[in-house]
Amino acid sequence: MTQAPTPTADTVRRLVRTLLKDAGDSGPGPEVRPVTAEGGHGTWWVGTRHVLRLAADREATVRMRREVRLRDLVRPHVPVAVPTAVAHGEWSPGLAHTLDTKVPGGTAEDHDVSAVGEADLAGLLGGLREVPARQAEAIGVPRVAPRSLEALRRMAVAAAGHLAAADEFDPARLHQLTPPGAAQLAAQPATAVLVHHALRGEHLVVSADGRVRGVLHWTDAVVGDPAEDIAGLTLAVGSGAAVRAATLTGYGARACLRGLWLARCDTVVRLGERLKGQGTESPALLRTQLRRAWEAILLERVTELREDGADGADD
Repeated sequence: MTQAPTPTADTVRRLVRTLLKDAGDSGPGPEVRPVTAEGGHGTWWVGTRHVLRLAADREATVRMRREVRLRDLVRPHVPVAVPTAVAHGEWSPGLAHTLDTKVPGGTAEDHDVSAVGEADLAGLLGGLREVPARQAEAIGVPRVAPRSLEALRRMAVAAAGHLAAADEFDPARLHQLTPPGAAQLAAQPATAVLVHHALRGEHLVVSADGRVRGVLHWTDAVVGDPAEDIAGLTLAVGSGAAVRAATLTGYGARACLRGLWLARCDTVVRLGERLKGQGTESPALLRTQLRRAWEAILLERVTELREDGADGADD
């Protein structure tokens, strides 16, 4: 595997000079700075209008090159901005880079999503459903089988005991999802669509008025279970907003509840792992996502997870 050298500000400045015609051959050029202080500095702000991303290995290179093509495929179908690659190539032998336009705005961690913003999210989910899955697969987007909600439920039950000992979570809340209920919410055949698969708060560009203006980070996209994106939105904007957006898209109670319970079990498992010293995610963010996922919503009060497996609310 080709391993990247650690990029520095000088590395980025030299690369930017070759990519931006207005950067000039002399003078300081645009300001460059890493997006985060942690990690290997793979993402950099370039001035006020661009973002430079540097792949760290060959696997990331494959995903980055695929992402450039995927964004072009997705863009006509969704009502929100998708970053455009101004330039792309290699920044080190065998390692890709892409210089993208910056989508102006904050994130869903900075601004609450308004009712109109929920309609933007519905348009996003609907647009992803319209992208031809065969075209996405033709450019290398993998097809992924749906996760077992029952297996995830068992993991969450095990993790909940650890969270209870730390006074973080009441395990009794998981009793709402029984094994027959998990089976009832199994993914349905022939429902695979293009899934962003990382609709976390930091990847949703949200303006101060609560509108969703763009979506970032398309490298994790798959053809698979649409409930995964409902689950992602649950962590980003809360259960109520996520389910309302999915309902506006036309998803039925089964898909909405499946996404909700994927998110709920995921948050319990991930916070449990973090408290054991595993992972690098912020415990504060994980607690926020846990709270969002476990918001009570009206759909739960009017839809029973019946143990006979019947369901009158298919998509």
